[in-house]
Amino acid sequence: GRDVRLSEERLAGYRNFANKIWNASRFTLGNLQGYDPHRPAGKAEPTLADRWILSRANQAISQVRQGLDSYKFNEAASAVYQFLWHEFCDWYIELIKPVLYQDENPDQKWVAQNTLARVLDTSLRLLHPFMPFITEEIWQALPGNHGSIMVAEFPRVQEGELQPQAEADMGLIMGVIGAIRNLRSELNVPPSKQVEAVLNSQNPEALKTVEQNRIYVASLARAEKMLFQTDGQKPKASATAVAGDVEIYVPLKGLINLDDEEKRIQKEIAKIAEELSRANLKLQNEEFLRKARVEAVDKEKEKAKTLAEKQAKFKEGLERVQTWKKSA
Repeated sequence: GRDVRLSEERLAGYRNFANKIWNASRFTLGNLQGYDPHRPAGKAEPTLADRWILSRANQAISQVRQGLDSYKFNEAASAVYQFLWHEFCDWYIELIKPVLYQDENPDQKWVAQNTLARVLDTSLRLLHPFMPFITEEIWQALPGNHGSIMVAEFPRVQEGELQPQAEADMGLIMGVIGAIRNLRSELNVPPSKQVEAVLNSQNPEALKTVEQNRIYVASLARAEKMLFQTDGQKPKASATAVAGDVEIYVPLKGLINLDDEEKRIQKEIAKIAEELSRANLKLQNEEFLRKARVEAVDKEKEKAKTLAEKQAKFKEGLERVQTWKKSA
């Protein structure tokens, strides 16, 4: 009952989503070599990542069904979109790579393969009403599938797979990984370089959860060396972040040269200040404002705003580096 503006940006975004599905499917099929969905599971138990993604998949099933039943198709589509892109593709696939890429524990590898195949199958059936062609193509390529996805049973919530504790634990792990990644980005640490992380918490359960699942942090945050403590001692000259009840310290010794980093940031601030000055002078020019098209003026205003925000971030970074130098 209303007009909807056709956004080219959104079309491009959904094209990227389709590419994401293809890539996730190629990854899945490429890692199901030798996988038999009917073999006994063996002695291995599902990992935290496996339990988490199954619980999140069932949450997505519930949200999609609620959306369809109430004719809120946009909410149903959004639920499966968010799950597939941000949880299955961005997190689960990355979390299970160390298990998939080893052969020492075939039972654990089978559990990961089984979960991967199941969740992709479920996701495709959830997505089929909205994206019928791509889902049909991929679904028929999955092991054990026959016929058409159109007549396959629509997913139902498996109550036994809903695990709030697994979701909470994985939320903490994801928070720790995200915090270390942010520190790496702020410190301009190359992706290939390993960092040391000191994790401190007065909550022993939170610390135990991270320690038991340190493989995820080591793999996704490139932090192979981790120290767990409850005494609250912060290492000298260290960057700090917080995830839930866990404080994270990344010692800077041997990681970056603080003098060089200070000079680099000062150079960036000077460069941005020069660009910002030019943009502001342009915006203060009455002739430019009178003769230029509205779009050009708006573009210049947006440029000045972006530069000011960038400058503020670099100044914050400079203050941090100078603080670290004092504590070194």
